[in-house]
Amino acid sequence: MVREELVRRLNDREYINWLKAGRCLLILKNGLHRFISQHMKSFHADLLNQNTVLRKQCVTSCRPRGNKLSGTCMVCAEWQRVIIKHHRQPDATMNWDNCFPPAWRTDHWEVAKAYMPRGQGKVKGADQFDASALLNLINYCDCFQSVNPKLVREVIRYRNELMHSCEMHMKDEWMRCYQITLRHFVQQFSHVPQMTTAGQEINEMLTADLSIRVPGSDRLDSAVSDEFECDSVHQWETSADLIGQWEAELLQERLQELLYDSDAADDAATKTQDTEQLRRLAGFLRANGDLGERFSAELQAINSLEPCLLLQPAAPLPPSGRTDSGCLPASQHGAGGGAGPVYVLRENWKRGHREAAGEVWT
Repeated sequence: MVREELVRRLNDREYINWLKAGRCLLILKNGLHRFISQHMKSFHADLLNQNTVLRKQCVTSCRPRGNKLSGTCMVCAEWQRVIIKHHRQPDATMNWDNCFPPAWRTDHWEVAKAYMPRGQGKVKGADQFDASALLNLINYCDCFQSVNPKLVREVIRYRNELMHSCEMHMKDEWMRCYQITLRHFVQQFSHVPQMTTAGQEINEMLTADLSIRVPGSDRLDSAVSDEFECDSVHQWETSADLIGQWEAELLQERLQELLYDSDAADDAATKTQDTEQLRRLAGFLRANGDLGERFSAELQAINSLEPCLLLQPAAPLPPSGRTDSGCLPASQHGAGGGAGPVYVLRENWKRGHREAAGEVWT
């Protein structure tokens, strides 16, 4: 039985736009993966061939401290120099906390992490990088000379607007511009079969009708329609379940990003703003019973935030996610020092997932 809340959300045009746009990013990520992997593997091999120092093994287990990488061995220091040399903006902040330097010699993806946004340190599988990570890699690493960086940055900009939308609603005009940008970006990869397929799937997604119409509301008078209606109901519920899974994946990515941003923010104002967005997302999940059930572990973890951040609970969004006033103003209750409440939240969140999977915590 498809939940009433899902039916309501999937008949909200601007929410559907948000969902479609997010799904397109996942399609884009899947299309880019093989192309990027091949380029990074070749780039990595060239670095090793051109520099004998890079072929040596790190024997001191060098690690970054926070986002700083200093006092390393000769080998890791040389890797650091080379990585910066191939950064299109070498004066920009490098996210060394993404990296495990001793693995630079053997793993081209570990080198790639230095060009990605923060938060990739624990990503182990190459297929686990999201669209933002891959797009930033293309944008910053100069081994992707065949790709127009202006188009990459345009896609990144639209991605950020989408994922930072406090209402999870996108206007039709925004969608038209987004579609044009994606088309121009994908056209650069006409020689890559996976990207050709991705382009077709993106077009299909952007033109698909994801709205829900309840079967049986316009019943045929003939009794022979019963079998047809039964098949229609089955197909409708299967389709709705699939769309619901897409929705959950997108909401999960948004939740993870808010958790990391809140924990990694350097100033109190940013921490407060990120925490406010996290609470608003929790309000949206609670207002929709099906999502509240799906994300029960995450909601329980959010409830465990320090009391100072929960003194004035954010008003939950209506089931559609829309508000009349837009984003709520940042809370006046700033985050404290130490490990931070969002660090605790993330650990509780991990615990909730492991407990749900039957794992034992000690």
